[in-house]
Amino acid sequence: MKILVLNAGSSTQKSCLYDINGDIPSSPPAPLWEGKVDWSHNQGVAEIEVEKSTGEKLTEEIATDSQSEIMARLLNTMSAGSTKVINQLSEIDLVGHRVVHGGREYRQSVVISEKVKQAIANLAKLAPAHNPANLAGIEAVENLLGEVPQIAVFDTAFHRNIPDAAAIYPGPYEWAEQDIIRYGFHGISHQYCAERAADILDKDLRSLRIITCHLGNGCSLAAIKNGYSVDTTMGFTPVDGLMMGSRSGSIDPGILIYLLRQGNCTVEQLDYVLNKASGLSGISGISSDMRQIKAAISQGHERAQLALDIYVHRLRSYIGAMLASLGGLDVLVFTAGVGENSPEIRQAACEAFEFLGIKIDSSKNTNKLVDQDIATTDSAVRVLVIHTQEDWQIARECYHINLRE
Repeated sequence: MKILVLNAGSSTQKSCLYDINGDIPSSPPAPLWEGKVDWSHNQGVAEIEVEKSTGEKLTEEIATDSQSEIMARLLNTMSAGSTKVINQLSEIDLVGHRVVHGGREYRQSVVISEKVKQAIANLAKLAPAHNPANLAGIEAVENLLGEVPQIAVFDTAFHRNIPDAAAIYPGPYEWAEQDIIRYGFHGISHQYCAERAADILDKDLRSLRIITCHLGNGCSLAAIKNGYSVDTTMGFTPVDGLMMGSRSGSIDPGILIYLLRQGNCTVEQLDYVLNKASGLSGISGISSDMRQIKAAISQGHERAQLALDIYVHRLRSYIGAMLASLGGLDVLVFTAGVGENSPEIRQAACEAFEFLGIKIDSSKNTNKLVDQDIATTDSAVRVLVIHTQEDWQIARECYHINLRE
């Protein structure tokens, strides 16, 4: 079964083609074909990069803003030229889409219908930077591949079992009735990492209490018990929770009221500040990239050091909150760009929980091991570094849904 996975964003897009024959492998395979599109650098120009599993690559630019034109060119590289992996596009059996927001209605992956498309469009008010792009990707595939089954895999769905005590905000109850609740995000990544952790440790996922730390430009934690997310740090929007690359994370809401009353900010300016001019970037004044923050620290930059200190403080605080929701901890997972590549962050996060018996092997921690346990043999908690593979998780979801249909 050939499954095309599409992760469409507002300015970038990633696609993968997987071929699954028989049972799902426990370790993620490399995709047959992988394509990336970026139209953020030059207006009206799409930069395309394509690579086959055998190593052949293609890089080109096309002058267009049209999602359908970009998708047509991308898919053409799958069936023609040096990056050809199939004879014709009709060989694609399923297409899986990452859709950021499913709201309260869509709490698991579903086959896309007109009703589902309308719901994704309606939920754009909750995810204006993502759901419209996700929908555009779905419609582009419809235009190009006709009636091939498409499946929406929602980033919010993994958090569907969070209890009301954690999901409902302590404002007026009418908020909950208006669907203003904690949805949580990065669910595809958190689910993948939890299942992968159980595979690596050769344990039953349902027997493990896991905290997954997705630390990239966007950051969130999830507390996972019996295989389900029972708490998470992102909330009604992805701005909640941890300090991030350019997002503030949780702040006193009175600050926003104060700024609005003083007349210093419009709603649009506040939105920009919270999402684009806060976090590591806002505090350091340098960058949202942790690598550049650490480079500045090595040169004695005080605000960069402050940004890192705040980042670590808040990471530790929220790990503690997730720990309380679990009532204990068996596995701590680090993933995404910072989680996978910053031994200093992993070490700093774990040092605060040495009282739990967490012990990191410093050699393993600094050796850039992926999908490995970096804890010492006598650590009371296993500490894993896992390369998150959301595209493969989406392909697995599609495969299982197809079996059920």
